[in-house]
Amino acid sequence: MAFQNVTIAGTGVLGSQIAYQTALNGFNVTAYDRNPDTAKKRVSALKASYQNDLGLSDDEFNAGLSRLSFTADLAEAVKNADYVIEALPENLEIKEEFYKQLSKLAPAKTIFASNSSTMVPSQLVKFVDRPAKYLHMHFANKIWKCNVAEIMGTNETDPAVFQEVVDFAHAIKMVPIPLHKEQPGYVLNSLLIPFVISAMALWVKGVADPQTVDKDWMISTGSPVGPFMMLDDVGLRTVWNIVTNLYESRHQEIFKVIADRLKEMIDAGHEGLESGQGFYHYPNPEFADPDFLKK
Repeated sequence: MAFQNVTIAGTGVLGSQIAYQTALNGFNVTAYDRNPDTAKKRVSALKASYQNDLGLSDDEFNAGLSRLSFTADLAEAVKNADYVIEALPENLEIKEEFYKQLSKLAPAKTIFASNSSTMVPSQLVKFVDRPAKYLHMHFANKIWKCNVAEIMGTNETDPAVFQEVVDFAHAIKMVPIPLHKEQPGYVLNSLLIPFVISAMALWVKGVADPQTVDKDWMISTGSPVGPFMMLDDVGLRTVWNIVTNLYESRHQEIFKVIADRLKEMIDAGHEGLESGQGFYHYPNPEFADPDFLKK
């Protein structure tokens, strides 16, 4: 494997998962975050999921933690990096500032990748000093079991670099999904985003409340979750960033209405599963009741 030292920049919902999954599979991982203590807590909180879903023992989980370090110093985080995965908020200005700084600090050998869920590589490659070593690697939430890695480059991406990232995906137990041309949203979000936008449109228009939408979807399709359960799981701050970007690029009023309603929830501290409340209350959400679908 060409990579030994991997840096994950940003430890939100997905960044923390990517960091731990990579460390669990034998890589030396540095997690860069402005608040390392919060990052550590977020990674440690993955223990129950890894044990319940994969059957990890305490020793096995701790072995992954032993290969993972945390820092708020970007220069320290990337000084030996073979590969950097950026998992920062979906904000172009934040990513631009990060990549310009990263380009100055990272060794010449370092390959850069973004986990951006909505932006394509050509939007960000202009901010890096090594376009041949830049591409995107996008993960689905709960990567330890929803284990796909969508990989997308630009016309300038070195094919050998693309293959190294495909090999890395295999090494951390992901199923690589190579994309042959740029596509906003990749495959997964090209399908998922219109779905959850449609659900939120029903909500903001007053057609049906989130619980009713979820119930209809779950009964009608046999799905174990509804769109608003998915949104809580992803985190509403991430969803707000995505919807805001859609409004700025498409100027459709429905995106602004949804973004404004989401912002009200976020300002009230209702950011989804991690905060304890989003469209549902946690840890005992309404849908935990076995009669939820019958009411």
